[in-house]
This record gives sequence, C-alpha cells and structure tokens, in this order.
Amino acid sequence: MPMTLIKGTFQIVGASPDGDSVRFYPDDPQATKKAGLKVRLNSRGGMQLRLDAIDALETHYRPQGHGAMLHQPAELADAASARLLALLGFTKAERDENGTVTRAVPPKVTGHILTRFADKYGRAVAFAFPGQRPGRSTDLSDVHLDVKALKNSANYQLLAEGLVYPTFYSLLYPDLRQALSDVAVAARGSGSGVWKHDVTNSGFRLQSRTQLSTDLVILPKLFRRLVDYLSIDESGGVSLAGFSHYLSTRNDRLFTIPDGHATEFETLVSVRRQTLQLTVEPERIVFIEA
Repeated sequence: MPMTLIKGTFQIVGASPDGDSVRFYPDDPQATKKAGLKVRLNSRGGMQLRLDAIDALETHYRPQGHGAMLHQPAELADAASARLLALLGFTKAERDENGTVTRAVPPKVTGHILTRFADKYGRAVAFAFPGQRPGRSTDLSDVHLDVKALKNSANYQLLAEGLVYPTFYSLLYPDLRQALSDVAVAARGSGSGVWKHDVTNSGFRLQSRTQLSTDLVILPKLFRRLVDYLSIDESGGVSLAGFSHYLSTRNDRLFTIPDGHATEFETLVSVRRQTLQLTVEPERIVFIEA
C-alpha cells in the first residue's frame, strides 16, 4: 500500500491523547502541504492523528458536539491510551482532572507516520511508528507499507494486545486489512483486553445511561451512536424505540466481507425493545469514508 512517510515527533503536553489519537509534529513545517494532505494544524504546526484501522474505547466524547463529556469504562479506555503512549516511547504522562497531559517524560519522542489522506475533521489518518524508519527512505517519500512493516506500527500492536477494536474503512488495502483482522480475531480468542468483557455481538440490555460509562464494553462506534441518540432525549430516558430510525439518518455506509454486501450500519444493529446487538463481527465491517 503506497503511503507518504512523514518524519517528526510525538508531543502530548497540553493535549488529551487517547488509544487511537495522538498529536504529531512534522520535522518539515510544510510537510502536509507538500504531500497534498488537507490536515488541520495548530499554531505550532502540530496535527491530530487518527490511527487507521483501530477504534479505542472513548476517554472523552461529547455527544452531538454538546452536553457533558462522556466516556466508556475507564479502566480499559485508559489502558489503551497509556499503552499507545508507551509504544511511542513515552515513559510517563501526568494528566489533570480533564485528561489533559500536564507533564510527559520525555517531553517529546521521535517517530514517523505513514499516511495518504485526512478525514473530514482534518486529522491525518495514519499508521504511527516510534523512532526512525529503517532503511534510507527520506522525509515525504512514497513508501510501500507491507504486512511485515505493518507489524511494527502502534496500530497493529494495540490490536494484537486486544486494547482496541478493529474498525476498517474502504481506503485500507485488503492485504493490510486481513493481517489486522487476523490479529484482532486472535486477541478476541485469547480474551485479551476489551474482549474479556465485550458484549457487542453477544448483546446487552440497556437499562440506564450510566451503564454505558461504567459497565458495558462495546464497539466505540456503537457507543457514539447510542449516546448521540440518547442526547436528543432531554428527559434522561433510555428508550431504544427510535434508535433504528436514528441510525438510518446517519448515513454510515459500509460493506461486509467476505460477501461484499453493501448496506448501512442500521441494518447490522438488532434492536428488540431494550436489548441491542451488533449482528456482524467488527472485523467483517468495512465503512465507506464520508
């Protein structure tokens, strides 16, 4: 899979990294412009990354862009975030009560990313690696990412340890997707990380909003859609009577593999009164970029 190599540093002080997103500062301030990437940069030239192919439990999510900040079960969500920082080379990260990093050791770490595009929020969709890339590849050069090199990425390692869910989009090449799927299935089989408690496919009964933050370990995309839907109801209720219709309005287009069935997320979510279940395993779903 051809991708652009961007060299730089990971810096987290003042940011709120989680298990699938972290701040990256290119060595070349014009790197994203030269690469033709529509990435949003902060005043110091830093970009927010969205780590490709993975989705971590939410540590801070604001439904529909308003209301109180919510999170998924904190122990597992924080474990993914801490492990990502460790994989990138940070030995310590202190945070305030809002999850913002106030001190990091070391203050920054050398690393590199491989990317091809930015998402609609201006985040570079990337595979993240600690240190320098082996070989003689120069900054901003085109690099072919194969399965062997993929295994050195933080993305792959987090999946292998069961700390994140596989969440694939259609621009990811099939050979890489298959390797990531295989390692995620292996992690689920061993009951590692989130898989020990996951109820996404087995199903669960929603009785309170608190469950979503304290007890229920589910696919983060499903969590986000649920709390977005519930945020519309000012009464604080948890009725799922309108959830299927709500999902149909979100236009989450996808296809399933290996059958290649094109559909929308709503058709894969079974709602029976207050019981909810995703009927297809996450690694068999490929979303189409909005």
